[in-house]
Amino acid sequence: MSRILFLIVSVLSIIGGIYALLNPVPATLVATVLTGWFFLLYAVVHIVAVFQAEGWGGRLWSILIAVLAFIVGIEVLVNPLENVLTLTLMVAILFLASGIAKIVVSFQLKGTPMLWPVLLSGVASVILGFIILTNFPVSAAVALGFLLGVELLSSGIATLAFAYATRDRA
Repeated sequence: MSRILFLIVSVLSIIGGIYALLNPVPATLVATVLTGWFFLLYAVVHIVAVFQAEGWGGRLWSILIAVLAFIVGIEVLVNPLENVLTLTLMVAILFLASGIAKIVVSFQLKGTPMLWPVLLSGVASVILGFIILTNFPVSAAVALGFLLGVELLSSGIATLAFAYATRDRA
């Protein structure tokens, strides 16, 4: 990808991130709709896998996963407002579970430079999950939009840094 394209993508991502952070309620709805489309894309990928899997066991699992992903994707797209609550709850539980897992793993990293970054990341995930759950269902209105904004902003900044780093190499 050319440096100009990296710059365009980074600027658009940063603008989108700022917009999402300033407007978290509509961004939450956008995040929910994007999730629905992701599930539909995931279903298509598994349908393709059906034709590439060997044996009926692999094909049956791919068909089952494709059907479930398709149903979830359609449900989210047909009822995005209703599914904001479900997705927010899932995100909070994911944050808690991944945070606890990172904390446990961090103690296995004693004596390595990875101990503190993994431990702090785990603590941050647990805190985020706890904040979302303690403010649930009110947090559902803004949590996904806020997370989308943070992701777009951080990705935009990282892409911008990458674009400038590749300029120095040229």
